[in-house]
Amino acid sequence: MSRISHNDPELTHRLTRRGMLGVAAGATAAALLGAAGPASAATTAPAPAPAGRRGRPVLPPGRLGIQLYSLRDKVGTLGFAPVFAELEKYGYDEIEFAGYTQGSAGPITLPRLRRLAGEHGLTPIGSHVGYYSDDPNAYTFAQNLEKVLDDAQALGLKHIGTASGPFRYGSTVDGWKRAAEEFNTYGAAARARGMKFYQHNHSDEFAFAADNPKIRLYDVLLAETDPDLVYLEMDIYWAYAGQFRFSKRPDGTPAPFDPLDYVLARPHRYPLFHVKDGVSDPTNEFGYRMTDVGDGDIDYQRFISAVTHLRGQRQAHHWQTEHDSPPDSLSFARRSSAYLHSLREKC
Repeated sequence: MSRISHNDPELTHRLTRRGMLGVAAGATAAALLGAAGPASAATTAPAPAPAGRRGRPVLPPGRLGIQLYSLRDKVGTLGFAPVFAELEKYGYDEIEFAGYTQGSAGPITLPRLRRLAGEHGLTPIGSHVGYYSDDPNAYTFAQNLEKVLDDAQALGLKHIGTASGPFRYGSTVDGWKRAAEEFNTYGAAARARGMKFYQHNHSDEFAFAADNPKIRLYDVLLAETDPDLVYLEMDIYWAYAGQFRFSKRPDGTPAPFDPLDYVLARPHRYPLFHVKDGVSDPTNEFGYRMTDVGDGDIDYQRFISAVTHLRGQRQAHHWQTEHDSPPDSLSFARRSSAYLHSLREKC
């Protein structure tokens, strides 16, 4: 794992110290769902592991979720109820929101959305909301913090976060320190309501500071946010894309890191993960081409096992499948769940 350069002793000290320490859609929706084709048709819950596969499941029971952004096309045409029904059949336990309408077929209230999820055995576990906007009325943490938290409470969320990077004040160390302080403010407000505030990464968070190319920006975020107030949702795919893009400093000197090492060093800071997969492709700017979970080259047996084998950590995390633009979103959800449920500890 990368470390803060000793060129910034204060930042090094902080990082080391903190490291220790839709509505039911009726017959029309049913018809649309039936027309989705064999890959998207209703199926039973994930099948047992194939004969000969023994050992404890790698995936902890009750901890498989999905980021609904992956299913925005189906929510938009069918509504939430048919989509939730499919997720129940596929063996999902939890859902994470990226907006509370997703273009759904018809209006829906938050209490109704919460009940609808519960009727299908799905626990709303988190939600992505914007960080800031130039519009004073925008639905973001910076502009409408109390409304964001009100809505999260109405849904019974335990986590409320943003997929926006801490780039509000630029890519300098001081700019990220300013953003970190705002994150601390949001985290304190969320904790006062019994929730955890979190930030979801893409690959750019692993770049180096514009004013000090020896310092990785992600390390600034970890060092400057209070570990009791600000949590991280590691998007594993994007973290490995960050590894591909930023394992050398701008001057070409090596700066290798393994995303898993960040988690193993401070597992309590990562209550949530995005499980998305990619086929290795060095010709791609990110090093991978996104695909269904299980069809790519990210070793999820290794990653999930390493985290869940830590003392007291097996049930401490939530694993959300995601694909930014799946060719068939219900097929993605079904196949990804089946793959993750099939993984077994090596005997």
